[in-house]
Amino acid sequence: MSTKRGLIALSIQESSAGGTYYLVREDMLPEGVLKTVRAKQLLATGEAKTVYEAVERAGLSRSAFYKYKDGVHELNRHEQSRLATVSMELHHRSGVLSNVLLMIAAWQGNVLTIHQTIPLQGMANVVVTIDTSGMKESLGRLLEELRRLDGVKQADWIGHG
Repeated sequence: MSTKRGLIALSIQESSAGGTYYLVREDMLPEGVLKTVRAKQLLATGEAKTVYEAVERAGLSRSAFYKYKDGVHELNRHEQSRLATVSMELHHRSGVLSNVLLMIAAWQGNVLTIHQTIPLQGMANVVVTIDTSGMKESLGRLLEELRRLDGVKQADWIGHG
């Protein structure tokens, strides 16, 4: 939770859950929302082992915590983590997937998930989710380089989060 009090900013964006998000200056929020953020921080860092301990330390009731916990998030956590999902068709040869992963790592991408289908007719579909927040270059440039790798037939960006 930031102690810096900046200008108020308002951002409206439809969410996939059907709600609307607003960006609001911290001192404009109700105390229960701020204490919920504090309790979530205590849980995330391991300073509190249970919800009961976190809400006690934050000075919040458990019912208020459960009311707000899924709807309040620190903005900087969302800004720092940029996720991209990439689908690739790879030739079923030893080392092809390893080379793909090495390239992603060399570009400072952090692979979070990998799903590979069983190879059919010498090709396998691989879907990776990458945290791109540490990358210096764009995802588009990485995809161009992945497509040039030996054994990569196709590489496409299919989603982000």
